Amino acid sequence: MLARLDPRRLWRRGSAPAFATAGGGCGCHADQPGAGGLPGAVGGLPVATDVGIRLSASGPDDRIRGAVREYYGERARGVPEGSGTDPSGVPSGGLLPAEVSAVPSYQAQDLAAVPANAIQASLGCGNPFDRAALQPGEVVLDLGSGGGMDALVASQRVGPDGHVFGLDMSDDMLALAQRNATAAGVTNVAFLKGDMESVPLPRGSVDVIISNCVVNLVPDKARALREAHRVLRPEGRLSISDIVTRRPVPEHLKGDLSAWAACVGGALTEDEYRAELAAAGFVDIEITRDREFTAVDADLAGLTPVLARAGLSKALELGFANTSVRARKPLPELVDDPPAVRVPAAALSD
Repeated sequence: MLARLDPRRLWRRGSAPAFATAGGGCGCHADQPGAGGLPGAVGGLPVATDVGIRLSASGPDDRIRGAVREYYGERARGVPEGSGTDPSGVPSGGLLPAEVSAVPSYQAQDLAAVPANAIQASLGCGNPFDRAALQPGEVVLDLGSGGGMDALVASQRVGPDGHVFGLDMSDDMLALAQRNATAAGVTNVAFLKGDMESVPLPRGSVDVIISNCVVNLVPDKARALREAHRVLRPEGRLSISDIVTRRPVPEHLKGDLSAWAACVGGALTEDEYRAELAAAGFVDIEITRDREFTAVDADLAGLTPVLARAGLSKALELGFANTSVRARKPLPELVDDPPAVRVPAAALSD
């Protein structure tokens, strides 16, 4: 179990929210807090009672969530529990071939203290730290934290005075991340169970949000980005690595659950991404295509069977790419004093 975070240190801006010790269960659906407090945290860590919107446990999007949860849970269960903490013997790409993995893009010093199992479980499509510019003492939220690699890298970047939350909806990934955090000996990381559409953290409580190839997996991206905006403090930063397309994903591919789990069925175009971020309230939006997706990449990543169902050549013409996304939550607009009303001198003399 990780050491408890001190809420007096963590929530240092504005009025401190109420905290409760997690009592188990999922804090993102219809579960209600019991006598033990708000569900949602792994390892008995404190979480805030001021949470976001709650989701229905059923509906058309729930099939997507279920498929994604099972796919990544299976990946977590495939990581050997006893593979040790030394990352030197881990394949350079983690679960992906090095040619299509983002792991080689990380600085060696960042991964040196990360347990092997965390690197082994990596399924990211980029390096959100290239543009996150994390500073000591900051509070970071990793959306879709998986096996915990990025959360553990962030914990080093923000130092002992900073804090990192990892959010994931897969019990298997959360258990793996918890084991990795324990093996790393960190005390400034907590993993929360939940959906990105309903983040169990208070408004304005986070300095930086990172995410690695996960936004595309979310059925309701508008809601997820509004939640990201809600939990960020004013001037807070968003640094995402994700799959983005040049052309809209066709409906038949959007309806393929395997395509969703493989990070292509739910991918947005650059224009769609920009519009969703702006609608959520973000400014200074930067979207950079880092690596174009090829037929060789699809084969190495095991995506050929998925894309072939839509016609491989036509699917690749959509222009999938590993992409970096940055944005900022602006300061609240200040309302100027209303202009003074000038009263004619003649009226004053009457």
